Amino acid sequence: MPNVVEARDLSLSYEKGHTVIEKANFNIRKGEFVFITGPSGSGKSTLLKSMYGSIKPTFGLLKVGELDLNTVSTSNLQELRTHLGIVFQDYKLVNEWTVAKNVALPLMIAGYSMDLQQTQVQRLLKHVKLGDYANRYPFELSGGEQQRVGVARALAKNPMMILADEPTGNLDDYSSNVIWDLLENACVQLQTTVVVVTHKIPMVFSLPYRHLILENKGVYEVH
Repeated sequence: MPNVVEARDLSLSYEKGHTVIEKANFNIRKGEFVFITGPSGSGKSTLLKSMYGSIKPTFGLLKVGELDLNTVSTSNLQELRTHLGIVFQDYKLVNEWTVAKNVALPLMIAGYSMDLQQTQVQRLLKHVKLGDYANRYPFELSGGEQQRVGVARALAKNPMMILADEPTGNLDDYSSNVIWDLLENACVQLQTTVVVVTHKIPMVFSLPYRHLILENKGVYEVH
C-alpha cells in the first residue's frame, strides 16, 4: 500500500518555540488504523495538526499524500484538506446551524449541488444513527450525539484520511463505542486511513491497528 503520511527527521514545535517532537521517522499507509498515544504535553495534538498543515515542521520532511508540507502552497494545502476528515474533541459544530447543515459544510465548500448535499447528508445521518435529527441544532444534542455529527461531517466527502483528536475523550461508554464502530467501518468499508490521538486505546477493538507512542520528543512504534 502507498504511504499517505511520510515523516523523515521530523521536528515540531509549539508556537512559543518549544520543541515537542524531534527527528521522528515514520510512515502511515493507505487503509491503516493508527493510534497515537503519549503523556500530556508530549505533542500528540501538535503531530495531528501538522498532518493537516495547521503547524509547519521546524525541521525535516513531512509529506501527506504527495505534498511536502514544508513547501506546499496555500491553494494546494486547501485542496489537500478537502481530502481529509477532521474530528475534534470539542466537536467544533456551528450552533446556529442545523445538524444537516453542519454535516453538509464540506460539501458546501466543495460546491456540490443542493440535491447531492441532501442525499449525502441523509445517508450519513442514518449511518451515525441520527437519521431523525437533521433539523435539530447542536445545543439540543448530547455530547455523544454532537460527536457523531462531527464524525458524519468528517466522512462527508469520503476522505482519504480521517484525523481524530481524542474523539471519545468526553463521552460515555455507549457513545464511545458508537464512535469507534464508525471509525472502524470507515477504515474497513472505504479503505480510509484513520489516525486517532487518544489517551487510552479501547479495550475491545476488532481491527488490526498500529500504535505510535510519543515519548521524550520521539515517535516510536509499539509492537
